[in-house]
Amino acid sequence: MDNTIYIILGGLALVYFVVLFYNKRNTRKRKSRKFMEGKRRHEK
Repeated sequence: MDNTIYIILGGLALVYFVVLFYNKRNTRKRKSRKFMEGKRRHEK
């Protein structure tokens, strides 16, 4: 009984970290794109 609880918690933590990592990668791409656009605007 105790082991199943730890396995479920471990699985949820794994899914959470995967989603977090995936979101970080996507936001980084978006941020860099916005940053480049902002730089171009400032130069003009």
